Amino acid sequence: MSALFPALAAPTDRPALRCGPDALSYEELLRAAGALAARIGDAGRVAVWAVPTARTAVAVVAALLAGVPAVPLNPRSGERELAHVLADSAPDAVLAGPADELPAALAGLPRIDVGLTGPAGVRVPPEPDPESTALIVYTSGTTGPPKGVLLSRRAVAASLDALAEAWAWTGDDVLVHGLPLFHVHGLVLGVLGPLRRGGEVRHLGAFSAEGVARELADGGTVLFGVPTMYHRLADALPSDPALGAALAGARLLVSGSAALPVHDHERIAAATGRTVVERYGMSETLMNTSVRPGGPPRPGTVGTPLPGVAVRLVEEDGAVLAGSDGETVGEVQVRGPNLFSGYLNLPEATAAAFDGEWFCTGDVAVREADGTIRLVGRKATDLIKSGGYKIGAGEIENALLDHPGVREAAVTGEPDPDLGERVVAWVVPADPARPPAAQELAGHVARLLAPHKRPREVRFLDALPRNDLGKVLKKRLPRG
Repeated sequence: MSALFPALAAPTDRPALRCGPDALSYEELLRAAGALAARIGDAGRVAVWAVPTARTAVAVVAALLAGVPAVPLNPRSGERELAHVLADSAPDAVLAGPADELPAALAGLPRIDVGLTGPAGVRVPPEPDPESTALIVYTSGTTGPPKGVLLSRRAVAASLDALAEAWAWTGDDVLVHGLPLFHVHGLVLGVLGPLRRGGEVRHLGAFSAEGVARELADGGTVLFGVPTMYHRLADALPSDPALGAALAGARLLVSGSAALPVHDHERIAAATGRTVVERYGMSETLMNTSVRPGGPPRPGTVGTPLPGVAVRLVEEDGAVLAGSDGETVGEVQVRGPNLFSGYLNLPEATAAAFDGEWFCTGDVAVREADGTIRLVGRKATDLIKSGGYKIGAGEIENALLDHPGVREAAVTGEPDPDLGERVVAWVVPADPARPPAAQELAGHVARLLAPHKRPREVRFLDALPRNDLGKVLKKRLPRG
């Protein structure tokens, strides 16, 4: 495998990254990251206080140059979660900006301040073993304590290169985003992706429609976001012609980390003429599938497998689904060079996550006739068995969001003595003072989908609980 960052082997003054007031060329990035890499080369692992700054990018690049696994820390972690991550990963030091205020849980670790300058003449060290660990990214912990996902250099390179092929992603692209830097989406795709291509990343520091419009109008070609961000952009478009022009001028708009509602797809396309591309991945697999740019719009789907990645759907009894009828639901299983190496300190959990060489994602989906994958939710929380039918929560959520009286929607299944499980809709109304009637919403879903998929109960909320990437945390929904 070639070096993770070929552009650092012969660095130039070409822009590499910019975040707020800080901007670095490839030459400056090599100097800063190379100087830091020399300081941490003997460490077993290093934690990175992953605030949205240029120093976080420098810290991670330095660790990768040194061949030292980096553990990105979520700055918004609670005390218990942070203590678990530190005890589990046992880093030798924490890398942080000089002005960063660190929590008490990190007081016992040696602190290494990350600078943005360094001496001339730094050379890229020899490339480590491709199977060596590059990053240890912790899961969100929705089903127990967060697990450390071991991502090898091979997996990172393979996934980024597959995306480059699928999206025609080159060093000429300028990526704009405001994603968190402690997770795969913002860090691996959003920072390491452009740097591997030799292009530029501009991080907004904090997402805003104004920032997106400014950076895309100033040469940005690609935008990464999560559904919450695109929803806000769609809301802003009618009163912001500059934003509409900026989005229309971008080469590629990409959404990930959760499903983008069809209604927001349609609003953005109508205002800009541009289609938002969705892709599908997770911490353990990096990227698996993507809608291809330039093809027909496919709202509600995550496209077809990326180069080198194999995807199959499996029934509960282990039988592999052979057909592509767009209706039969199965668990998504993935095979390819993009897969993680295992969970840190959890060999039994690692073994349980695989069916032979196939990783069991826990996501459920259907496959359309043309091979396109349409996710319908998580096996544990979004597969509802009602009246003998297997129903995916995701398609009901999209149907609800198509109703003008619905701002946000989540769907769950709850025990029912007659049906086994009944479909329950959690709705944030567009107008809290005048929420749509439950019967009206049930009829709306029945007309768009099928009668057996209609909500049997509708509960109204002021907001849905979400994590930092905008995913709805269904386990935190109040139970009736």
